Amino acid sequence: MKEVAKHDRPREKLQRLGVAALGDNELVAIVLGSGSRNCDSLELANRLLGRAGGLYGLARLAPHELCVPGVGDARAAQIVAAVELGRRTLVRTALERPRYHTPKQLACYLLPQYGTASVEQFGIVMLDTKHRVIRVKVVAVGSLDSAVVHPREVFREAAAVSAAAIVLFHNHPSGDPTPSGEDLLLTRRMLHAGDIMGIDVLDHLILADQRYYSLVEAGELAARVG
Repeated sequence: MKEVAKHDRPREKLQRLGVAALGDNELVAIVLGSGSRNCDSLELANRLLGRAGGLYGLARLAPHELCVPGVGDARAAQIVAAVELGRRTLVRTALERPRYHTPKQLACYLLPQYGTASVEQFGIVMLDTKHRVIRVKVVAVGSLDSAVVHPREVFREAAAVSAAAIVLFHNHPSGDPTPSGEDLLLTRRMLHAGDIMGIDVLDHLILADQRYYSLVEAGELAARVG
């Protein structure tokens, strides 16, 4: 990194100004550690971000998809590991069952884990009688735009842990959390099955990157989380 003044190199800049002063490419350059024979670490970082379509795209790519000239399997694995470490810092690990009072709170819990998945995943948050989280479970994994799920799969999981209520969720890899007609139809089917099973369906959250759509907040469900 001979072209950049020493005090402006990513590691030195971090020590001098703090991590918040660094751009996305500078943070990625620090994770990479060094450049290659033909370019410095900042240029490699820019290549990676270009391949991913920006920082949030890194969470969607598998290690082999991050291999660009100058970045082999080992460095690609470093990037994937760094992204995963960041994700895990946002996931609550307390022993006490967390309780979420609003759709937004629950969405903030789910987004780091499921919002950036590259294929559609459908899951449920299982809650006890006080609406504390018992377990989160993905029950179906599909393609880029759909995941086929049947009510029996959902309520089998919920009944197995004696859940009193559930919140449905799935992600939209397109980045747009607006529900489709199929999403609304599936929600109605789940509500009907929940009435039969005696397990309340409180909400259906659609996740997309850092955004979400709650059918409760949109006034399409009367129930509320919490």
